[in-house]
Amino acid sequence: MIEGAIRRERTLIVGVELTTDSIDIDNSMDELEELVNAAGGIVLGRVIQRKYSIDPAYFIGRGKAIEIKNYCEELDISTVVFNDELSGAQLRNLEKIIDKKIVDRTNLILDIFANRATSKEGKLQVKLAQLKYRLPRLVGFRDYLSREGGGIGTRGPGEQKLETDRRHILREINNIEKALKEAGKTRDIKRKKRKDSNLPIVALVGYTNAGKSTLLNSIIKMNEEYDESKKVFVYDMLFATLDTSLRRGKLPNGQAFLITDTVGFVSKLPTHLVEAFKGTLEEVLYADLILHVVDASSEDLDIQINTTTDILTELEVLDKPIITVFNKMDKANISNLLFDNKYVDKKIFISSKDRINLNELMELIQDNLPIKYKDVTLLIPYDSQYLVNYFLENYNVDSIEYKENGTELSLNISSQDYEKYLEFII
Repeated sequence: MIEGAIRRERTLIVGVELTTDSIDIDNSMDELEELVNAAGGIVLGRVIQRKYSIDPAYFIGRGKAIEIKNYCEELDISTVVFNDELSGAQLRNLEKIIDKKIVDRTNLILDIFANRATSKEGKLQVKLAQLKYRLPRLVGFRDYLSREGGGIGTRGPGEQKLETDRRHILREINNIEKALKEAGKTRDIKRKKRKDSNLPIVALVGYTNAGKSTLLNSIIKMNEEYDESKKVFVYDMLFATLDTSLRRGKLPNGQAFLITDTVGFVSKLPTHLVEAFKGTLEEVLYADLILHVVDASSEDLDIQINTTTDILTELEVLDKPIITVFNKMDKANISNLLFDNKYVDKKIFISSKDRINLNELMELIQDNLPIKYKDVTLLIPYDSQYLVNYFLENYNVDSIEYKENGTELSLNISSQDYEKYLEFII
C-alpha cells in the first residue's frame, strides 16, 4: 500500500473559474480531487466560484470565504484545498476567516512528491522546491504548521526550519543546490557511459498515470532474457512513481536499446518543481527518440498533450523524433477520441495492459530512431573474441561460422557500430 493512503483527511476543494479560462473547471476539479486522494485525503465537497478577476486579498470573495467556513463546520472539514497557487497574504487571510488548514494546489503536489520521493536526489529536489515555495510565505504558513496532527501540506521541511530567519533558509537552499550539482556530476558520468555504449536511448514522457511505467514493463518483458526483478513499480494513482527508471529493451531487428521513464506531468505543475527536477528531466535531452504517452481513456486529452508539450518546449527537445502513444485503448473507443492534431504527428494506439499493438509500437520505434542499420558480414580475429560476445548480446545474429582466421558473423548493425568496427567488415 502507498504510504500515506491510510490517513483520510477530511477535505473540501475550492476552485475559481475566470471568464477568460480556457480549461474545463469541472475536469480540473476532478483532477484536484485525485491529487487529494493521492495525498491521503478524502474529498467531502467542492465549491466553485465564477469570477471576472482574482481577489488579491482572499483569492475568492470574502463572502465566499465565510460560506466555506460554514461548509467546513457542517461537514467537519479539517483542510481546504484550493485549485490554484495562493500568495502568503491570501493564505493568512483565508485561514483567519475559515479557521481551518488552507492548502493550495502547488503545496498539495509538493506534499505528494515529498511523500513519494525515494532516492536521495529525489528527496533533495523536492525539499529544494518546498523551501523555495515556502520562503515568501513564511508568515502564512506559521499558523497551520503549528496545528496538531500534521497531514496534507505539512510534510518536508519542519516547523522549526521554517521559523528560522531567511538567511538560514537561503543557506539551506544553497547547500541543497550544491548537493544536487554533485549528484548531477554522477549522472553525467553515467550518461557518458551510456553514450559510449552506442545504444540508442528512448525516453518515456507524459501525464502522470498515463501508463508510462506499465508500458516500460511491457517493453522489457518482450526481451528473451526478461528478469522479473527489472519490473518498475506500477500503481493506479497520480504520481505513483517519481524516480527515473532506466531499462534495457530489444528492437525487432535484435538491436539493444535503453528506455528511460521520467516523472509524470500534471496541469499547473509547480514552477519550482519543474525547475528542481530539471536535472532528472534532462534525461530527455539525451534521448534519440521520445515516446509521448497519453491516457486515451481520459476526457482531457488536449490538457495532457498541451501540458507535456509545454514542458518539452521548455526543455527545447521538440526537434527530436516524437511518437505520441495513445495508451489504455482497452478503456477507450478510437472513434470517440477528440484531440488537437497540432502537436501530434506520428501516433499509435495501444494498450500496455492488454499488450495491444505492442509489436507495431516496437516496429515504429525501430523505424523512427535516427540511428540507421546496415546488413554486414564481420570477421572477428580470435584474439578479439570479446567483440563476438558484444554482437551476440546486442544484435540478432543471422549466422555464425568459425573460420581459420576468426569468427564470421552475418547481422544487421547500427551505423555507429558500422563505423566503429569498419576494419572487421568483409
